[in-house]
Amino acid sequence: MGVDVAEAVAAGDGFLHRALLYRGAAEFRAAVERYVRGGLARTEPVLVATSPGKVSWLRREFNGGAAGVAFTDMTEVGRNPARIIPAIRTFMDRYPGRRVRCVGEPVWAARSAAELREATRYEALVNTAFSGIPATMVCLYDSAELTSSVLDDAGCTHPALFREGEEQASSSYLGADGLPPGCDRPLGRPPAAAERLSYQRDLRPVRSLVNHCARSARLPARRITDLVLAASEVAANTLRHTKAGGTVHLWHDEDEILCQIQDSGVIADRLAGYRVPADDLPGGKGLWLVNQVCDLVEVRSNPDGTTICLHMRLR
Repeated sequence: MGVDVAEAVAAGDGFLHRALLYRGAAEFRAAVERYVRGGLARTEPVLVATSPGKVSWLRREFNGGAAGVAFTDMTEVGRNPARIIPAIRTFMDRYPGRRVRCVGEPVWAARSAAELREATRYEALVNTAFSGIPATMVCLYDSAELTSSVLDDAGCTHPALFREGEEQASSSYLGADGLPPGCDRPLGRPPAAAERLSYQRDLRPVRSLVNHCARSARLPARRITDLVLAASEVAANTLRHTKAGGTVHLWHDEDEILCQIQDSGVIADRLAGYRVPADDLPGGKGLWLVNQVCDLVEVRSNPDGTTICLHMRLR
């Protein structure tokens, strides 16, 4: 006999993280409607984050948004997956001492390979970021549209899965600190034609090169400012935390401009850039700011050094 999603997720005082695999619009609507109504019945505030079309349908279904239900466009707030955890935390903080529930769709078929890797990283880090917090999160995966490898990763990052109303433990779950290996593969080498610059003491050449390359790629003016700011923040961390300096590469294709920065520093905090920095603490704002202005940020760090790739869409 099937288990109702709303009932199954109600138990437990801490954080519950589930993946819901659906096929098509009918299953999506049935599952999300049950989940939202189950939250309302228990006076649990609900956050729904999915694509604009699905948000519009849900708003109509709930008469523009019932009290205690908030809707947001995941394709905007989650364009850079590193922004999702802070957005959810902001929602949670509105209801101190209360259990909340979230339904989100951070993975969709049109995402690029790099975006899919970072969305999977987000799903893994959720288990650490919200550990012990009284909240329930159900992440939606369209099994009719997504590849088997993406669905396999959902099993690695969620303790349990819902399929056709049935909850089952995920045998491939990697644990609260686990990360699917694909998320940490080294970033590819910049193309041979990429612009290259080494820096050690002065950030002005970095800013100048990024500005020049962004203009050549026809990045919109305000986005040029954002990319220069982001690259400056990453390069400033090199000067702040290393003695050997760093190297920056820039190139672009038809869709985006990429700025890849490499140095000998090590980032030990898995959630660096995923938390809203405290106003009263020095430092810690660099990667946060970078994630706010870039469309995607890839970070690979190990004892040999750190590589950070900044992505900005040209359109």
